[in-house]
Amino acid sequence: MDSSYPTVRTVTLKVITDKPVKKTPYQVKGVFMRQYPEEELIPMLDGRYRDQFLYPRVQVKILNEQIYIVGINEGVDPVLSMVDKFEFLDFGNITFQVLDVDVDEHKDLFQPISRMIRYRFITPWVALNQTTGIRYRYLNSMEKMNYLSRLLSQNIVFLAREMGMELEEKIFTKLSLTSLFPKTVDETFWGAFNGEFRANFLLPNYLGVGNGITRGYGAIYGLYNPAMFSFDESSIKGEIKDSGTGDMESEEIPMEMGEEAGVGMEDVPKPREKRRTSPPPRPRRAASTRKVLSEEFHIEDEPKRPPPPRRRASQPRRNQPQSDDESRFNTEEFHKKRHEW
Repeated sequence: MDSSYPTVRTVTLKVITDKPVKKTPYQVKGVFMRQYPEEELIPMLDGRYRDQFLYPRVQVKILNEQIYIVGINEGVDPVLSMVDKFEFLDFGNITFQVLDVDVDEHKDLFQPISRMIRYRFITPWVALNQTTGIRYRYLNSMEKMNYLSRLLSQNIVFLAREMGMELEEKIFTKLSLTSLFPKTVDETFWGAFNGEFRANFLLPNYLGVGNGITRGYGAIYGLYNPAMFSFDESSIKGEIKDSGTGDMESEEIPMEMGEEAGVGMEDVPKPREKRRTSPPPRPRRAASTRKVLSEEFHIEDEPKRPPPPRRRASQPRRNQPQSDDESRFNTEEFHKKRHEW
């Protein structure tokens, strides 16, 4: 491990409930905001730090119908402060009793290394936005794979910069995707992919890369035997070592990856605009997009949905939510108009 880089703390809470959680990350965050409004975790979830942190320091995932809360750097202590406070989660139409909370904390699982480590996307990696998607469409198969690999490398370099690192090494990635045809994500027209990758950068499990991180996209998992891949942590317990890369499946950086294939700090321009303590006024338009990196890699605000048409009192309600409570806890009031990194 290279001690010249700053220490980056990470933590993952696995919230064990009495029933499977068939909810979205937004719904879970809405419950947190309603039940624990005064906790220091909440500003990390509701968008108040969006202009201070371009990368979300706290992330909520739903994996195997269980809740995972990931914290990195400034997000670690707010996440840890919740360990003894979870008793139940009231979604209005259903309540989950919290039986236990598993804590996995590290301080050495985020830095460049000399070998290629294998990871898998356990939720789709949203690599393409509207701009990059158009460019991608006109590439041949080899060009598409190279283009995506470069985007992923830029994702990692951006993440390292956000954590205060000035990388001396170049980042290399090698993708193995199930398909080169992107799957459209929701109404955003983002393009998502599934598969695996190798990178010469050590990343903690469940951390998100790419776009749509606050929706749970781009979660990764590494340090495992891919032939026996499972979300059952008991089968892989002990493969994560505080000492570094001892039990990881890794390989030397392939010879065909020349220096020109790597991505360095100079290849990912810093945001053009300075970060503001308060959000600037936005022009009124149907959709608003905030681009914070170069054209090749964006983290974008989610386009705002137009308000639904007003309904007359005599008209029957359609698509009524399962309960009034559920419609309240997941409103735009709690999510600052559905913030998105």
